Amino acid sequence: MKPQILVAREIFPDVLARLAQHFEVESNQLDESWNAAQISARLQGKWGILTMAGERIDAGLLAACPGLKICANMAVGYNNFDLAAMSAAGVLATNTPDVLTETTADFGFALLMATARRISESERFLRSGQWKKWRYDMFAGTDIHGSTLAILGMGRIGQGIARRGALGFGMKVIYHNRTRLDAATEAQCQARYVGKEELLASADHLVLVLPYSPASHHAIGGAELALMKPTATLVNIARGGIVDDVALASALAAGRLAAAGLDVFEGEPVVHPDLLALRNVVLTPHIASASVPTRLAMANLAADNLIAFWTQGKALTPLNAT
Repeated sequence: MKPQILVAREIFPDVLARLAQHFEVESNQLDESWNAAQISARLQGKWGILTMAGERIDAGLLAACPGLKICANMAVGYNNFDLAAMSAAGVLATNTPDVLTETTADFGFALLMATARRISESERFLRSGQWKKWRYDMFAGTDIHGSTLAILGMGRIGQGIARRGALGFGMKVIYHNRTRLDAATEAQCQARYVGKEELLASADHLVLVLPYSPASHHAIGGAELALMKPTATLVNIARGGIVDDVALASALAAGRLAAAGLDVFEGEPVVHPDLLALRNVVLTPHIASASVPTRLAMANLAADNLIAFWTQGKALTPLNAT
């Protein structure tokens, strides 16, 4: 008898077909936004769930769903999972690392370039019919080549951004991380480890790629922004909540920071109105991994975790022990 699983959001039909070979699948191909109570109700009698980054799995839900054995996140981040509660309940958590590294690093660099060179701002200017003549200082931004690229969070994606900056644009790369990289990886990335205050003070372009946790909540707030150059830019492709959006909007409005590029936000999909009102911020709707091949690879890896755990008793990319 096939176990029952829930697919909490719309995914590729081919991936659903693969899952249906092994499971009785209830899917959300209408892509409705279910609240916690609705997810809990649909999980009754289910063995597993395929989640995106927005479905919260915590102690309350686990207590209401005693048959649940695995939660496969179609994301590399997993701040929607209470891992301690999942381990205590004997529920396996998995994510989708590696398959989105290069695509996300590509996007991070694209967002950096759009931010530094004022691309979104200038496009809005042109589309609104305001372009009447050329000026020597029209939308003059900041250089990327030869500048100092500062990376906070030097995991796989951070390393990918470092390589692009150093090898492609001749940038001086500095980084800060909870754990310093080994010498060989530093050499490969042409990156130098520094303390957090030096990182912020030296940055021409700061890119945030650290995972979200209670410890990293508002890792960039008013005090940290005050350490940065007024000519610097900030790019966040990590998670909302790492940056204090109110403090960032204030710094951008006051000219204490030149510009920001944001793919993630506190409370997304809601974006703070102070950010929406600013001309010097590039805003994208959490799409850093959004290429068709990468999103398909993420969906397949989440499915593979469910299938492997059912057929072999061992997932491919586990996050906890059960």
